[in-house]
Amino acid sequence: MKIALTGIKPSGPPHLGNYLGMIRPALGLAAQYRCLYFIADYHALTTLHDGAALRQHTRALAATWLALGLNADEALLYRQSDVPEIPELSWILSCFTSKGMLDRAHAYKDAVAQNREVSVGVYTYPVLMAADILAFGAQVVPVGRDQKQHVEICRDIAQRFNHVYGELLTVPEAVIQEEVETIPGLDGRKMSKSYDNTLPLFLDSGRLRKLVMRIATDSTPVEAPKDPEAAPVFLLYRHLVGREAAAGLAEKLRAGGTGWAAAKQALFEALETVLGEARTRYEQWMADGSALEAVLQRGAERARDLAAPRMDAIRRAVGAR
Repeated sequence: MKIALTGIKPSGPPHLGNYLGMIRPALGLAAQYRCLYFIADYHALTTLHDGAALRQHTRALAATWLALGLNADEALLYRQSDVPEIPELSWILSCFTSKGMLDRAHAYKDAVAQNREVSVGVYTYPVLMAADILAFGAQVVPVGRDQKQHVEICRDIAQRFNHVYGELLTVPEAVIQEEVETIPGLDGRKMSKSYDNTLPLFLDSGRLRKLVMRIATDSTPVEAPKDPEAAPVFLLYRHLVGREAAAGLAEKLRAGGTGWAAAKQALFEALETVLGEARTRYEQWMADGSALEAVLQRGAERARDLAAPRMDAIRRAVGAR
């Protein structure tokens, strides 16, 4: 079975956009691949410089994966920083990475265009990402179309290395995931922590309902027909339950007689149905820090078992052993 690898940065509390856009599709890969899921805490250092916050976000993200159905006995769940082979390989790979290639990386170009200060970590981010993939011989990297460049850079670095030392690195393939439409936030813009417009995944029912009722809507009267496709509350509902299940609510809104408050209530009830039991599991994992840490350590041990033989061969090839 091919190895598929996916990771997410612990840059803040997990929210509904993370679940719909990344976590739910990633969990679905387990039916086809041997999956490695990692928490990219070293990547998060490019933007987050609060150690206590990073530890908390890392724990919360691990608990989120487990609460939402990740089977840690079958898939690997590990913290990036627990696998020292990754940063070691990143340095080796950086010696086979041209400056021109990193100059063309989207994140770097965007930062320059916006006149933001660029750290070396941001500039070499694609090299660490390549090490995340190549350390384990992952054949498949699921990405959205806007992230395909990450895998292309990884492939280029691996091919340059293999040209010098032989076929030691597995050249991965990008698997383009089905495009997920932009997940709207409370104000209608893209759901993002930077906009403070998110729906946190595991809020208690009372606070969750209050947030749902704050979702921006227009002033169309209850009796008037409405365009569901222009309403963030309906789009969130459709993302959550699927097009077929959402068709009934769309028809009611278009016909008139159903107000936005009813649509918000439908979204709240759907969130409770989809995430209610997961919330309980999440709270249990967060309350038992030792059990959560044990899962991460076991995942790291298994990940290192995968990476160690490959790294030994790489060290020997470059003359470091």
